[in-house]
Amino acid sequence: MDPPAVIQGLDSGDPVARAAAAAAFGLTATSPRGTITRLVAMVGDDPDPRAATAALGALVRRAAPSTAGRAWRRAASHPSARVRRRAAEAAPALASPPAAAALLALLADPDPAVAEAAAWALGEVAARTGAAPRVVRGLAAAAGEHPDALVRESAVAALGALGDPGGLDAILAACRDRPAVRRRAVLALAPFDGPAVDAALAAAVDDPDWQVRQAAEDLTS
Repeated sequence: MDPPAVIQGLDSGDPVARAAAAAAFGLTATSPRGTITRLVAMVGDDPDPRAATAALGALVRRAAPSTAGRAWRRAASHPSARVRRRAAEAAPALASPPAAAALLALLADPDPAVAEAAAWALGEVAARTGAAPRVVRGLAAAAGEHPDALVRESAVAALGALGDPGGLDAILAACRDRPAVRRRAVLALAPFDGPAVDAALAAAVDDPDWQVRQAAEDLTS
């Protein structure tokens, strides 16, 4: 899509055309005048989540860090859960990662899909910038208390990726969760050692679920 077509597409009354134009801009080498401003406005104001998420993706790829960060904050507080989830997914790709508080707010989002993506993003960002104690605490709480199993699984995976001792108790507790979470918890024990870890792995070798057993055997062989 050439620059004039991008501008025309962003002004279209068709949300699919707006989303396509935003995505095309993210892949072009040129920046038609005013495009960045229009995309930032789309993130916060476009009534269609498809257009808003496409605009955010284009800005993360093409805009200056300060502009992309401003658009990200708008997306993170968007009324659409689809846009908030895209904000969580995009967080690790930002040149200047969002503050931990912003990602922790998404971890507490009422929509489980947003919270799941936020748990993953927290692990990715913290692995790069350092795991602040409040991030570990937030992930540990989600791993043990969130009502959605996918969120618990994502939080456990993030704790394992960080390998912070403050997350070990939550990982050990997750070894007694439902099978998918138990499997993830066993894998998350890889950075840790000690009697409690040995005991959890020994129990997992005899787990009723074959995937849990396989994960434990992979770590103990």
